[in-house]
Amino acid sequence: MVKSKKEDARFLLVTQTGSSIGCMQRQVQCLKGLGLGRIGKSAVLKDDGCIRGMLRKVAHLVRVEDAHV
Repeated sequence: MVKSKKEDARFLLVTQTGSSIGCMQRQVQCLKGLGLGRIGKSAVLKDDGCIRGMLRKVAHLVRVEDAHV
């Protein structure tokens, strides 16, 4: 049986837990790129290298979990 691409894709649930006040501009831009911007906001994102790099820059401001989509 052939799996569809949607079944192979993994997703992450990212929730902002810290404020971006006082952060470097680059970190604020990463939060916006992830679809975040205020504490408590969440986004479901595809798990790939680009997203992982952005998450590393703002690891102290977000909580990451596996999303069951």
